Amino acid sequence: MNMKTIEDVFIHLLSDTYSAEKQLTRALAKLAREASSEQLSAAFKAHLEETQGQIERIDQIVEQEQGLKIKRMKCVAMEGLIEEANEVIESTQKDEVRDAALIAAAQKVEHYEIASYGTLATLAQQLGYKNAVKLLTATLEEEKSTDLKLTDLAVSSINQKAKA
Repeated sequence: MNMKTIEDVFIHLLSDTYSAEKQLTRALAKLAREASSEQLSAAFKAHLEETQGQIERIDQIVEQEQGLKIKRMKCVAMEGLIEEANEVIESTQKDEVRDAALIAAAQKVEHYEIASYGTLATLAQQLGYKNAVKLLTATLEEEKSTDLKLTDLAVSSINQKAKA
C-alpha cells in the first residue's frame, strides 16, 4: 500500500490489525486445546470470545466512518507470533512447562496488540474519528486487562508448578 497521508497510515494499520485479529481467532482455539491447565485453557477461550468482539468493533469503525475501507492484507507480525506459539507446542509436552511457555507467547501477542491499538486510537483521535477512538480505546483496555490476567495466572500458579 502506498501511504501518502496520515489517513493512509491509519487505514494500513487498521487493516493490518484486522488481519492480526482474524489470525488470532484461529490460534486461540488451538492454544486452549494445547494448554494443560484448565484455568489457562479457559483464559484462552475467554480471549477468543473477546477477540471476536474486537473484530466486530473494527467492522463498526469501517461502517461508521465515511469513506473508510480496510485493505485485504496479511499481518506478518501476528503470523510470526503465532508460529512461535506453534513451535512451543511442538517442542514441549502437554504440562506446566508448556503452559508457562504458552503464557509467554500469548503475552508477546498482547503486547503487540497493545502497541497496535494504542497507535490506532491516537491516530483516530488526530483524524477526528470520535467513535473510532471510543471503540479502539475499549479494545486497548481489554488487551491490557488480558495481559494482566496472563501475568497473574503465571505468577500465582503456573510458573511455580513448572518450576517444581
